[in-house]
Amino acid sequence: MNKIYLFLGLLLSCFYATAQESTSPPKANYLLASKFSPDRLKKMIFSTTVKPNWINFSDRFWYDFTTPQGKNWYLVDPAANKKETLFDNEKLAAQITKIVKNPFDAQHLSLQNLRFTKDEKKIRFEVASTKDTVKSKEEIEKLKVKTDTIKKKLFYLEYDLATQKVIELSDKSKEKQPLSWATFSPDTDTVYFAKDFNLYWMDRANYEKAVKNEKDSTIVEHQITKDGVQYYAWAGDEYSTTTGDDKKDEDLVKRKRVWMNWSPDGKHFVITRKDNRSLNPLWVINNVGSKRPTLETYKYQMPGEVDSTETQMFIFKASDKTYKQIKVDAFKNQTISNWSKTTDKNSYKGDYFINYWLGSNDAFYIARSSRDLKRIDLVKVNIDGSVKVLVEERSNVYQDIKKPLLINNGAEFIHWSQRDGWGHFYLYDNQGNLKQQLTSGSFNCEEITGSDMATRTLYFTANGREKNEDPYYLHHYSVGFNGGNLKLLNPGNFDHQVDVSESSRYFVDNFSRVNTIPEIALYHTNGKKLMTLEKADLSLLFAAGYKFPQPFKVKAGDGITDLYGVMYKPFDFDSTRTYPIVEYIYPGPQTEAVNQSFGRSMDRIDRLAQFGMIVITVGNRGGHPARSQWYHTFGYGNLRDYGLEDKKAAAEQLADRYKFIDINRVGITGHSGGGFMSTAAMLVYPDFFKVAVSGAGNHENNIYNRWWSERHHGVMEKISAKGDTTFAYQIDKNTDLAKNLKGKLLIATGDIDNNVHPANSIRMVNALIKANKRFDFLLLPGQRHGFGDMTEYFFWKMGDYFAEYLIGDSKIEEVNMTEMNREIPLSR
Repeated sequence: MNKIYLFLGLLLSCFYATAQESTSPPKANYLLASKFSPDRLKKMIFSTTVKPNWINFSDRFWYDFTTPQGKNWYLVDPAANKKETLFDNEKLAAQITKIVKNPFDAQHLSLQNLRFTKDEKKIRFEVASTKDTVKSKEEIEKLKVKTDTIKKKLFYLEYDLATQKVIELSDKSKEKQPLSWATFSPDTDTVYFAKDFNLYWMDRANYEKAVKNEKDSTIVEHQITKDGVQYYAWAGDEYSTTTGDDKKDEDLVKRKRVWMNWSPDGKHFVITRKDNRSLNPLWVINNVGSKRPTLETYKYQMPGEVDSTETQMFIFKASDKTYKQIKVDAFKNQTISNWSKTTDKNSYKGDYFINYWLGSNDAFYIARSSRDLKRIDLVKVNIDGSVKVLVEERSNVYQDIKKPLLINNGAEFIHWSQRDGWGHFYLYDNQGNLKQQLTSGSFNCEEITGSDMATRTLYFTANGREKNEDPYYLHHYSVGFNGGNLKLLNPGNFDHQVDVSESSRYFVDNFSRVNTIPEIALYHTNGKKLMTLEKADLSLLFAAGYKFPQPFKVKAGDGITDLYGVMYKPFDFDSTRTYPIVEYIYPGPQTEAVNQSFGRSMDRIDRLAQFGMIVITVGNRGGHPARSQWYHTFGYGNLRDYGLEDKKAAAEQLADRYKFIDINRVGITGHSGGGFMSTAAMLVYPDFFKVAVSGAGNHENNIYNRWWSERHHGVMEKISAKGDTTFAYQIDKNTDLAKNLKGKLLIATGDIDNNVHPANSIRMVNALIKANKRFDFLLLPGQRHGFGDMTEYFFWKMGDYFAEYLIGDSKIEEVNMTEMNREIPLSR
């Protein structure tokens, strides 16, 4: 009998313990979230991609790759199918130590600005030391505090690949970087620049004087134009440049770079110019930047506003510096795409980069787009000023445009178009006659990566063609100029990012998914894999408890459209528990906040889940342009609500699919467009979304910039009986729905955000106050759109908000957020 009582006692004690545990207040896991802060991730994730440095535009390349064992440098010769270390780290470290007199070792080599010499027999680089040296005269002249004349010496070294010997080079033998304001003629004898809003030139001899001392009073400059003024400058468009009212006059007369496109023979160059004086300014006040708060003024055009001037195009004759305007007008307030030739070995004359126009000596190619982007013309412009429209693109919604590929000096060209609802390539002759559609089908072609004129083959990237794959996964393809023999060059159910050699014979393929370890391979462009270059080492990350997220597919609100997303779980996930769900969003339309490949998103998305929540990212109709034009432009005319139904539908389907998701605790967060849409979600579906954290949101898109808002929402062009053209713009705003707020909302903005002006958040705050709503507002002093050095503080405030109002942890004040990831790095 005593045993029975003992058993019942134990059973009751277990019951009461379980009941007590189930009713104990939930706790947010701050410690787990802190383990994956950006600073700590730097010590667990090293190289995940290879960036090939093609040597002198050849097929050979070098790259560096870092693992927990340190950094190594490699030399690859694709033709020989050979990969080798560029040098022996231990031997190199020993030689550097002897020269610099600071200790170096093989695992901690830090080489700056590594490059090959032109004969490819040696490499040059710099290493930092602790030795004090005096700054140059030019460096001292640029200082605000002229007494700060000491710096740490940077040693300039050269390594001979054959002898494996290192020598120190003098500063005089170091290649001098061109001055930032200098634009060279193709023969490099003349240097062009802008000053006091006008165009100038100097000869090479005077430029060499400027290299030695930019303030040399004997430098001879020649003025070309005389009518330049602020906001109607020959120095390029200063429309969105932020300047302080306390800007000194001497800053206005400093030499500045001017962007010009040259003809291949160097006889002509072309410049565009726009009069922005009539555009209204915006202001922000920096309260913490200096002793006295400072006012910053900048030009900023809002959607629907009058633009009284047009972009002008001028062609200059290099021999006598005369110029004339080219009439390329077709649409009111049109946009001109003044294309440059793709950079290749011919773009450099010695150490100087020459920006050539896309075309021949006699003509160049541009695109002009109507303000509403429903009309786009591909235009050939002759140097005599005459123009010829080669291709017309017309649509009832906005369109995208890409630079064409010229074939045989313009005898033919390949043009990208969405005319059949998908991005595809088309071959034209030089008169604008369509010869052949090169690609077709329900997939999206992206970028031209190269071509082989001998075999008439085009190389390009595309997504959505391979069956049973995430349609966002990018691949590399080839197709003949006759539209035949379309070939996949890098198979594998991954997202592939490629870097192609100038010859188009080889490419480096970086590939992964969000739930795989990144790998990198070298391919021939016939599709043959030559070698595996690297596989990322994530051993330290996994040792810290990291677990891959989970890709998923759901239906959109229409029950038909497939949406693709990623689910991030706490690394201490317990399938017997229920978790709140948070949607991390950026709704597009120019992109979506959904990762396809492994990256460093865990510093925000993965880490947010560690507080004890399920975090998802998912696409929405009206999102990424990599899908069909129908999908991409779904939100046209409804730029406030277009993605919300899909966000709600995705969360509901996942909750039906997984019982560990509590559909009664749904949060949402995002930045910029995601800030605007997370607040909209709280107002359009106030009974579904319970908590939102909205950063830098454009809550009133009628005061956001013209480019994004007009493009994706639409602007109405009106032509009067007299032929005058005006534009009308109307859009629903978050502030219109302030009365609907029921849940918890935190709005944050930087006070000097010159992208999404703080007025967007302040007007939202104003509307909520007038609607007698409770909410929270965070102003980040001295921060622009990205929140800068307060990004980490904002993350922890976001974590606090979800911890308290979604998880239900009422003791967040016991956590010192600034100490959660503070580590003081040690250095020599």
